[in-house]
Amino acid sequence: MLKPSHIAGLLTALLLSLPAVAGVEEDRIPKAEQAMPEVVSRYHAFVNDLADKYHQQKDELKVTQMVAHQGQRLWQQAVRDVTAGHYDDRSLYWSRLKMRSLLTKDRPAFNIAGWQKDILVKAVEKSSRGFSDINFADDVQIKILLTGFDPFFLDRHIEQSNPSGMVALALDGYRFKVNGKQVQVETVMIPVRFADFDEGIIESLLTPVYRDHQVDMVVTVSMGRSDFDIERFPGRNRSAKAPDNRNVMTGADKEHPLAPKLDGKTLNGPDFVEFSLPVTAIQSVSGDWKINDNRTVTTLQRGTFEAGSLAELQNSTAVEGSGGGYLSNEISYRAILLRDQLGSNIPTGHIHTPRVAGYDAATEQKIVAQFKAMLEAAAATL
Repeated sequence: MLKPSHIAGLLTALLLSLPAVAGVEEDRIPKAEQAMPEVVSRYHAFVNDLADKYHQQKDELKVTQMVAHQGQRLWQQAVRDVTAGHYDDRSLYWSRLKMRSLLTKDRPAFNIAGWQKDILVKAVEKSSRGFSDINFADDVQIKILLTGFDPFFLDRHIEQSNPSGMVALALDGYRFKVNGKQVQVETVMIPVRFADFDEGIIESLLTPVYRDHQVDMVVTVSMGRSDFDIERFPGRNRSAKAPDNRNVMTGADKEHPLAPKLDGKTLNGPDFVEFSLPVTAIQSVSGDWKINDNRTVTTLQRGTFEAGSLAELQNSTAVEGSGGGYLSNEISYRAILLRDQLGSNIPTGHIHTPRVAGYDAATEQKIVAQFKAMLEAAAATL
């Protein structure tokens, strides 16, 4: 179980490590407000409340606590809205950015240094992503931790949603029973930013989870292709010629794949790892989309092919894992690598949802419904 002391330690580590540079993401707010004003302003009251409390705050020690609390309130409201049937993940993303922008540009009622502002931005960043809201009930026998992603490629489609973020919001705190056991799902939202990955956001989140066996399954989720894909062989390297949400590129391509970083050093691990999710049980679920056990990889030596086993991929240079060459593949690789390094047997793996163009509430509701059934089937194997 993730106890309050664990959560506090995790949040502290993240606040101290992650970058909080304002810029490209925040600069898109005016365009988003023009394109979809009702989405961007949905949590306007939360942003205004933060502004009022921030401008009046005179206590340097309490201001960080206040900011983190406001971010957590935003996360919890977004979860309530989606679970109540408002299938839209975008308001959370844009409201978080408005909070970040406010804290960067405005001042409380005392002289605040730049480094203090950075801490405040990090506080609202992490708490509004659910990192300080992981709380399993005492009567739960099966615990599942799930991650979703922010919307991305926003310069192509400013109105873009991310079904994986919808899944995360819809399933945060979700409880159900399988085989007489109580199951609970807790979720967090991951930024689409290379810098956060290089600074260790995934390792910071999952190290105590694997080390102390705090959950019984870890599922990372992102938006993918035309169907559901369970990504069997994540690869280590980045190769996608695609920007993150700050318009940072990988610096790699399919001819020149690059390994990501961790704490300033090249991430050390094999070129490929293998998931451990109960694929047969998950594929037994019927729905609007097929559920694929995706074994397709790309290596420098052999090009693109379907790998039969992990042993077949030894001595190969990863270009694309089953999850591709972008952050959706990387989150899975980092999670599985860390699991293996810590000697954990917690089932771990990545599921790509079907993609949506822009925003489609009806389609995303169906995606959530089928994913929920897939997760229930997976939990039944534990």
